[in-house]
Amino acid sequence: MISSACTELAVSRGMELFHLNRGRTKVHKVPPEVKSIQADIHDHDGVRSALKGHEFDVVVDWIAYSPEDVRRDIDLFRGRAGQYVFISTTSAYEKPVRALPITEETPLSNPFWDYSRRKIACERVLMEAFQKEQFPMTLVRPSHTYDNTKIPIRGRYTAIDRMRNGKPVFIHGDGTSLWTLTHHKDFAKGFVGLLGNSRAIGESFHITSDELLSWNQIHTLMAEAAGCQCRAVYVPSTLISGFDEEIGAGLLGDKAHSLVFDNSKIKSFVADFEATIPFAEGARQIMEWYDRDPERRVIDDPFNELTERLIRAMAAASPGLVPVQLQ
Repeated sequence: MISSACTELAVSRGMELFHLNRGRTKVHKVPPEVKSIQADIHDHDGVRSALKGHEFDVVVDWIAYSPEDVRRDIDLFRGRAGQYVFISTTSAYEKPVRALPITEETPLSNPFWDYSRRKIACERVLMEAFQKEQFPMTLVRPSHTYDNTKIPIRGRYTAIDRMRNGKPVFIHGDGTSLWTLTHHKDFAKGFVGLLGNSRAIGESFHITSDELLSWNQIHTLMAEAAGCQCRAVYVPSTLISGFDEEIGAGLLGDKAHSLVFDNSKIKSFVADFEATIPFAEGARQIMEWYDRDPERRVIDDPFNELTERLIRAMAAASPGLVPVQLQ
């Protein structure tokens, strides 16, 4: 999803671009200028054979999630890549957050979310490789980045369907914590500017919008784009975690916190980086995409059931509970 916008921008700037993947992704169209190398990165012998004779100015791995993945990449691209870019995550920054805004110097620590801890471990492997052997790595930490296929609220289209049918949705906390949503085309501006940038070797960057929105505002903008209103039931993140550990980990380790990012560093390395697409426009793009094809409007029955269970739990704790109509 994020790499599709980076692909389009890289090609438009005249970069010779290769994709190495299994050739199964169908959602995003690949520009005809892209050269395909079909292989499974987890197939050690197969990928070595597919890469035989190739050297690259830059290699980006979008799907490295464990230290083992990163060690494989170091072994695979040592001496055949001028720069290796690892896609990490801003959820790696310490939670709870002690100081805002978050900079690249903010400590990395997340006791709540295994995904974040694994990304932190990956970063440490790469920093050690850079320090010991000058492996030419660059660390990039996206935050909540979306395109027109990704509804950035819990439940995705199922939540939209509930709102369109006058049913309440749940929002963690009281909906006032601040969040940052970044359109993938804005992210691409900063990211592509780092490719082949020798100053970026050994450095880490987050790349986000500067627009700050509360979760109430995010739900309201999505509802407006969907032509409806949002009726919200507020549920503590710890209670949500008790009902669904996976959702809870993402909340307690990331989305329940107000996150404000200082983008001074990426702007100092990529002079023309500026996020210009507000989420109000992004929300309209999302709903236009979903409404063009009924098959995209998939309903997640387990999520509907979870929502109803959470609402019943809140009603039991607060007799007379009335969902809040967001304006």
